[in-house]
Amino acid sequence: MRETFEKTPPPYFNINPDEALAEIGPPVSTRDFEALASLCAQGREDLVSRGHDTAGAKTLRLFSTWEITTYLIPVAPAHFRRVLRANPNLPQGRTETPGGAKWFTLDEVLRLRAHFAAEGSRAKEYRPYRPPALPAKIVAIANFKGGVGKTSTAAHLAMSAALDGYRVLVIDLDSQGSMTSIFGGRVTSEWDTVFPLIARDYAIGLQTENRRRVERGEQPIPLDETMETALDRKARDIIRPTHWPNIDLIGAQLNLYWAEFQIPVWRMNLRSWKLWEALANGLERDGVLDAYDVVVLDTPPALGYLTINGLTAADILLVPMGASFLEFDSTGRFFDMLHSTFASIEDGENIAARALGRPELHFEWDAVRAIITRYDSGQQAELAGLMQAYMGRYMSPWRQDYTALVGQAGEQAGGIYEADYRDFNRETYARGRRTFDETYAGFKRLLIASWRRDEKALGKAHAAERESA
Repeated sequence: MRETFEKTPPPYFNINPDEALAEIGPPVSTRDFEALASLCAQGREDLVSRGHDTAGAKTLRLFSTWEITTYLIPVAPAHFRRVLRANPNLPQGRTETPGGAKWFTLDEVLRLRAHFAAEGSRAKEYRPYRPPALPAKIVAIANFKGGVGKTSTAAHLAMSAALDGYRVLVIDLDSQGSMTSIFGGRVTSEWDTVFPLIARDYAIGLQTENRRRVERGEQPIPLDETMETALDRKARDIIRPTHWPNIDLIGAQLNLYWAEFQIPVWRMNLRSWKLWEALANGLERDGVLDAYDVVVLDTPPALGYLTINGLTAADILLVPMGASFLEFDSTGRFFDMLHSTFASIEDGENIAARALGRPELHFEWDAVRAIITRYDSGQQAELAGLMQAYMGRYMSPWRQDYTALVGQAGEQAGGIYEADYRDFNRETYARGRRTFDETYAGFKRLLIASWRRDEKALGKAHAAERESA
């Protein structure tokens, strides 16, 4: 075997120039890019459509009694079946074979959960913790290094929260639109993305400035057609339902990238416009945070204006990273750039705030955590441990293992929670979903803790108001 290896030259030796020339093909023009993009689009539609129904809409699989009682509603299977028999008005599920297991849609599962929450034991958590007087929490998934599992983490957190019973809004800020594809979204132009929310915030700022100009006797800045259109565009006009009954989507497409060029132009035209607050203002202005429990933002792999808007709007920041030196180094630089960016905004704004006697600007997040993704315990345990030691509480103790279930879900442009466990054995399925269940559990602890902190602060504020009255 050794002799054969030594006699075989490496494949990059003795390449014949004429043979290479015959393989390379003609030079590539700009029009070839158009043709290549069209071919990829056709392939994408074919791949995505494999998870769609006959009408072209993506569909969510059914959930078995075993899954429901194991992962979704904390009751014993026998008790679950007794409740169904005693309440024929409840969803009864369907069987694929006589006497076989019963299967339910997620919408039916949500109705069953509501019944158990109303009629079942008060000692069990049939519905997740959610203070009614507080707005939704926004979680941004961000890192400026690509390939770290950012979109996958965001999608699975959204699905986990939905299975847990939360109402979820997913916002895709990445013009590549990968998150949009996972949830079956079809976005035809930038006007069906977050772009009009950001443009409307600028237009409102421009209207405010024009009122001041009129009061000073100055010429107002004209509103162009884009601004006029944006003023009529609300969040409800761009939010779309998905194949998940309690996940809605604001999708993305390639033209959203135009915002990265337009936002700084607007800022130069109106220096008083706080461009970093535009998305947060739009969501709050349209009552989005009262309509949902959790808002998940998938950001581009760059610290551009869309990412800055997402980070400013976020209450919780999660930073996926691989357990490698290069990704650890890159993530450190990402945090360094976050500091430089937001400290620069604070410094610039607070000079004017101090001069005018106004409150100073200070950015703050409820929690920030790094998450190790695509983890191989056999190869990366030592490095992951060192990263944990250096980052301390800023790193989640749960690591996302890369399993066969995770790999298959990625190949099918879906999530592990959309995979049918019958395509595996139960042990493989349980092991595969556990890695994301643990990530969600870590996030849910942050979510509940941040709500609880706000709830206590609100209670103290109300108590102080009563004392002063």
